Amino acid sequence: MALQNLSQPEYQPGPAPPAGSLPGLSSMVRSFLGLVQPNAFPAELLTNLIQQKNGTTNPAVYKEVLLYEVGFLVCTAIGLLFIILMPLVGFCFCCCRCCGNCGGTMYQKQSKRTGCRRRVLFAAVLLVTTLILAGNICAFISNDRVSRAVNGSFGALNTTLDNLGTFVRSIPQQVDFIIASSEVPVSRANGSLQNIGPILGGRIIAEVGEEAYGALGSATRLLEVTDLVEQELRAVNESGQRLQQLQGELSQNLSSLQERINQTLQNCGQPCAQVSVSGLAPEADFSMVPDVSSQLELLSNLTSANLSAALRQANETLNKTPSRVEEQAQTVVADARGQLAEVRRKIGGVRSEIPVLDTLGNVTAALDTIGRQAKDYEPQVASYDGYRWIVGICLCCLVLLVVLCYLLALVLGALGLKPSALPTERGCLSNSGGDFFMAGVGFSFLFSWLLMLLVLVTFLLGGNADTLVCRPWHSGQLLPFLETSDLTASFNLSKMLGLQGGTVTLSGVYNNCQHNEPLWGTLHLGQTVPLDKLLNISQYTGEITAAFDRLNVSLDPVTFLSSRQKQLLRDVGASGLQPNFTGALQQLERNVTQRDLLALAEQLEALANVTNNSTRRQELRKEGSDLRQINGQIRSRFPPEMQALNRSIRTLQATTPQVPARISDTLQRIEDAQTFLDTRAAQIISNESRVFLDTLLGYFESYVDWAKSTLTGEVGLCGPAAKTVDVAVTVACSYVLDSLNGFWFSLGWCTMFLLPGLILAVRLAKFYRRMKIADVYESNGEALEMSPSAPQFKIPRVETRK
Repeated sequence: MALQNLSQPEYQPGPAPPAGSLPGLSSMVRSFLGLVQPNAFPAELLTNLIQQKNGTTNPAVYKEVLLYEVGFLVCTAIGLLFIILMPLVGFCFCCCRCCGNCGGTMYQKQSKRTGCRRRVLFAAVLLVTTLILAGNICAFISNDRVSRAVNGSFGALNTTLDNLGTFVRSIPQQVDFIIASSEVPVSRANGSLQNIGPILGGRIIAEVGEEAYGALGSATRLLEVTDLVEQELRAVNESGQRLQQLQGELSQNLSSLQERINQTLQNCGQPCAQVSVSGLAPEADFSMVPDVSSQLELLSNLTSANLSAALRQANETLNKTPSRVEEQAQTVVADARGQLAEVRRKIGGVRSEIPVLDTLGNVTAALDTIGRQAKDYEPQVASYDGYRWIVGICLCCLVLLVVLCYLLALVLGALGLKPSALPTERGCLSNSGGDFFMAGVGFSFLFSWLLMLLVLVTFLLGGNADTLVCRPWHSGQLLPFLETSDLTASFNLSKMLGLQGGTVTLSGVYNNCQHNEPLWGTLHLGQTVPLDKLLNISQYTGEITAAFDRLNVSLDPVTFLSSRQKQLLRDVGASGLQPNFTGALQQLERNVTQRDLLALAEQLEALANVTNNSTRRQELRKEGSDLRQINGQIRSRFPPEMQALNRSIRTLQATTPQVPARISDTLQRIEDAQTFLDTRAAQIISNESRVFLDTLLGYFESYVDWAKSTLTGEVGLCGPAAKTVDVAVTVACSYVLDSLNGFWFSLGWCTMFLLPGLILAVRLAKFYRRMKIADVYESNGEALEMSPSAPQFKIPRVETRK
């Protein structure tokens, strides 16, 4: 019995990661967060916080929280100091510059190392600017990745919900398929019951046929042999009688002709004295053919007993066994077919015993609700993310503005500066480069605190989310915590699924579903659903067995041969049917006549040609003609009869010796077959009826085994459920959160490098800006401008020009 394999639903492919990922940046962010928060997942601490949410505060718990968050607190303190001090320092710096301090005086003291200091500062500013630009590029990319992750999360959510809905809806369909497959054994059983005659009757005939049909075949072949023997004996009798009759006629004709020839030869005189007619008589004596009338009488009696009709009747009785079985089993078949319909109904009721199937409709409705709500919120989320993207772009552009100022300053300063020119005589390009440096410094003071504020907020949100959610999820600590904490106390998965007394846990379900385990073992349905009891074959087939116990099949009496027919066979076997044909065969080998008639005719014709007496001539010719005529009659009449007699004798000699043994063997086989039917037929019918019933029950046993293995091993392969959670974590952690963390890390990188950048830019700007106060210094032929107001009597020294 072939049962179809359970088909599994087809699912849509999972979401692809957003393009433009920066694995190096993600590694740096995780390393930084690992330094900031090296502590393990605080399961006990979170449990204490959850338990005290409605009670009085415990200072020890908050102290523990502060100790756990010490890395974030330090970073927060640094960020707050930066946010507070950066505008304050910038204001003070601006005031000092306006008062001519802090490098505000347009005077630059010249020395031998002025050029070397300028080049060192140029390289340092270029390096810092490159680092800020690299962080700014990462910020641009991360900002764009956040938007793409947010926008792609809805598609991933819809695909995941569709897959999960397909999975949930497939479970009842698969169970219904298993239950509907019970129609296969029911149909097979109904078909067997409809053909109980050919099937059960055929099995009965197959069991008794070896003995019964063997005996019938042996008896039939024996009758064929006896019929052949009877036919050949009759042929021998008839051929012998005809040969004897022909022999008598021939003897009479030859005797009469011999007298006539002798009279003619005597009348012929001396010329005919040399011809002798002695030996003109039959040589073969066909009276030696034995009389087989007694054997024929035995065989005739056997034929008249009509053994073939008795054997034919026995064969027909056996062949009618299927129709007789079908006739006698009508009531049982009707009862069994009624029970099959009841079995089909009972198996259909198994579905109501699986409580999960009733709750899956609620799950499907919940998934549809989530999908509709996600679709409703998608435009709002996309709109808010657009605002966030614009803000991120603006912040990145602020950093880019500083970078552009520094790059323009480096380019203009390097192109416009003439090392031999005096500081008061520097060109416009060089002075513009210095002004761009100061513009970059001003923008750094204006916007760096704002950048740090955004970095601090996103760092606290993204960093804690990564360390408290994503990291423990990947390490396998989050699900056990959710199960043991009061946060999910109202979430009872066993109760939601209608499993009374079940021990289903989130971590257990997730771990099993990761390996695509079936729903039966994942939800421990074996503890609540008595599958062995529901699919107990005896409760479905007990009535069928009881119906077959009432089956009473019996064969019509089979009599192969009557006592008289058996006795006739014994008489034939005892007679032997072997006449003595030795003498007859010897006579058949002899010539029909003692003398050659044609030779004698030629002699007489020769005498007729030499005799002068016309009367004697005619007589001799007439007698020669008579000899030729008799010879022709011998050749046309004797050989066919002799050949037929010889053939019949040979056939009888080859056949009759086997007849007694065949009769003895056939009688023994008939006795054995008759005894077998009389003593074993009832037991064979009972056994074959039990085998037939076992075959019917075997259909249901095969179905039950298949149903159990399929229900426990193939229904509800819950890989899609685990993939749903994995997709949610991937979208939240790997896509959105990683991109957000990459964004604040990149901006923080840029913001931190703005501080050394502005210091170096302020120092380098004086090497490019045009000075208002001159300074002259001579050394090795190099002349630097000095103040003209210096007194003539004083030692030359550098003075400032008023």
